[in-house]
Amino acid sequence: MAEWCCGSDVPVKLLYACSGAANTGYLADNAARRLTKLGIGKMTCLAAMGGGFSGFVESAKAVEGNLVIDGCSKACGKKIFENLDIPFKHFVMTDFGVEKGKTDITSELIAKTTFALAEKIADE
Repeated sequence: MAEWCCGSDVPVKLLYACSGAANTGYLADNAARRLTKLGIGKMTCLAAMGGGFSGFVESAKAVEGNLVIDGCSKACGKKIFENLDIPFKHFVMTDFGVEKGKTDITSELIAKTTFALAEKIADE
């Protein structure tokens, strides 16, 4: 395995989450953090990918899978990965019944969405 920016082996999957100002970005970020705690992947910086920082881009190219979790249909994360021409799996919080700017993001919703994401990832 290739070396990752922190000096350890690259994890099998990297998680990139929208952390935008909307409720959907908040949900995406929290779900990615919980997926990391569950060992499904390792969360890393979507903004650094957008900035084209070579260490992050090279890590994304070296892993078995990149999981991009966008908050809404603007799909900023998806566009970043498409522009970099790096393969990825894409998930959007609004596809899980969350309305941008309307749905209250509770700990229960975060847990429910994290579980649903984990199932979708396992099915991929």
